Amino acid sequence: MKSKRIVISGGPGSGKTSLISYLEKEGHTCMHEISRDVIIAAQKEGITQLFLENPLLFSQKLLEGRLQQFIQASEFSQPFVFYDRGMPDITAYMNYIDSHYPLNFTEICCNHRYDAVFLLPPWKAIYRQDNERYESFEQAEALCQFLLKSYQKFGYTVIEVPVGPIEKRIDFMLDKLKTLF
Repeated sequence: MKSKRIVISGGPGSGKTSLISYLEKEGHTCMHEISRDVIIAAQKEGITQLFLENPLLFSQKLLEGRLQQFIQASEFSQPFVFYDRGMPDITAYMNYIDSHYPLNFTEICCNHRYDAVFLLPPWKAIYRQDNERYESFEQAEALCQFLLKSYQKFGYTVIEVPVGPIEKRIDFMLDKLKTLF
């Protein structure tokens, strides 16, 4: 049985990572967000904010890592593999900053399709800035709209997850997946 690839996307501070951690604790296969790893590696090389200083290089590193995660899903036998962000997130962020990116970004997004996409809206009550999350809450709201448009551009039906306790959000997503598959 081929695992279904399920993306959990959303702007910064929407609860994606908490949901992924919860799903993983419940025994689901999860692919973690890699942007913090890319940021921290760049900081060790003296680059304070790689995305701000060289958005194309940052995005290329993310695309390579997320493509690798996509390919890894074929190794699993569980019904679902959950991703903390997907490849269309990269084009959304590049569009948000109005930056050009190579055609292969779009081609990779078109040729490597996820089976379902959940979008978490920004949630002011849980939003926190830190060394890797430098966006304001208002920027997070704008980014969420760019994410929605990016996934829609690639032909996805995006399912918005209501804010609320983790358990209710997880139940909402799992119930939706039962109706889809």
